Amino acid sequence: MADVLPEAQGCQKTLKEDLSFRGIGLHNGEECEARLKPAPPDTGLVFVRTDLEGCPEVRASWKHLDPRERRSALRDGPAQVSTVEHLLACFFAFGIDNARIELNGEEVPGMDGSALPFAEAIAAAGSVDLKAERRRLDLVDPIFIRDGEVSIVALPSEEGLSIQYHLAPPGPSVNGIQSFGLRLTPESFLAEIAPARTFVAKHEIEVLKEAGLGKGAGPENTILLGPDGPEHDSLRFPDEPVRHKVLDLCGDLALSGVDLTAHIIATRSGHRTNHAFVRELVERKRKMEEEGFLVRDSGMNIRDILDLLPHRYPFLLVDRVLEFEGYQRAVGIKNVTFNEPFFTGHWPGQPIMPGVLQLEAMAQMAGILLFRKLENTGKLAVLWSIDKVKFRGAVVPGDQLRIEVETIRSRPGMGHVMGRCKVAGKLVSEAQLKFTLVDA
Repeated sequence: MADVLPEAQGCQKTLKEDLSFRGIGLHNGEECEARLKPAPPDTGLVFVRTDLEGCPEVRASWKHLDPRERRSALRDGPAQVSTVEHLLACFFAFGIDNARIELNGEEVPGMDGSALPFAEAIAAAGSVDLKAERRRLDLVDPIFIRDGEVSIVALPSEEGLSIQYHLAPPGPSVNGIQSFGLRLTPESFLAEIAPARTFVAKHEIEVLKEAGLGKGAGPENTILLGPDGPEHDSLRFPDEPVRHKVLDLCGDLALSGVDLTAHIIATRSGHRTNHAFVRELVERKRKMEEEGFLVRDSGMNIRDILDLLPHRYPFLLVDRVLEFEGYQRAVGIKNVTFNEPFFTGHWPGQPIMPGVLQLEAMAQMAGILLFRKLENTGKLAVLWSIDKVKFRGAVVPGDQLRIEVETIRSRPGMGHVMGRCKVAGKLVSEAQLKFTLVDA
């Protein structure tokens, strides 16, 4: 068996080399080739439809989920891809954060119905560490998703990610409810999860055919469970169906975009419930960030900021950078205290942070984002336009100002950003700012 990749140690990773797979889709029955290619930091996992005009792309994210029966699918404009869960599970388990997946069809090749061909090739090829931190979430409070008899519970953990799954598949050979659990590592995934193939109950076949699904399914890639157990094949594990459900869950967790530390207990969960859990997970993360309880390792401390910006006390209005998303977006914070010098003369009886300083905080965060590009090293960002300014709430001592900036347009010598300031998740000000970059 191929050597496995080492466990992630906090840095983003990508593939060491190109990989190629060819096969038919489990549901559309059409042949497709998938080419996996390395990608730079903060690219994410991006599917590229090379068979469509303009080669449109869709990122593997919960934002682009396209509801489909019995599989996970993504859509962003003309770019549609389906049955992505087996391949995404491999990226998730091996800690591969960045890759471009070129497809000349809509459905990812089904291979042998498991993730083993993908997993073995990725493990053998190896990975490359990138100079960027992984997005990580250590669960603090429990999450509970329930839909009738289907549920997912996630609990805090101090030992990485562990998963327990309880399944009630058809057939007496499975002895009622199957249960399986493991701590997810590259080694455990490759040995215990990746080989588990997809399965279907015999009584479901006609329903699937009527829905136009399962056109590529057959004895070579799908376990058929009849009244007396598996037909046409022998199981790779006595509890192979429940292991495959763990595989699907891992693939759906990849859509969260985070390295998760938690203990997950899933009961009869399918893609719909998995997706609901991922959305709740991302929402929980967003709230923790907005309330200042979660800081990404990819940010900057005050020393880093002083090295990048020319501003100094009392006019430095960014205390910490929480996160970057490439060169597109940055988030920072300003802790507003009663000792701020501007409170001495600005509404001293009822201290309120001046709106013009909120704009300055946005401008400084925009400068930090722009100066990350090597081509802007040694430049100064000169503010020359402020548009669409709105003030929606007061900022007072004790507040933590969350400063978000997002690039609208960037080209050599010019930057255009959208800035927003929030307190406890509520928008207090926003504006569009344009800069010209000049030599220092």
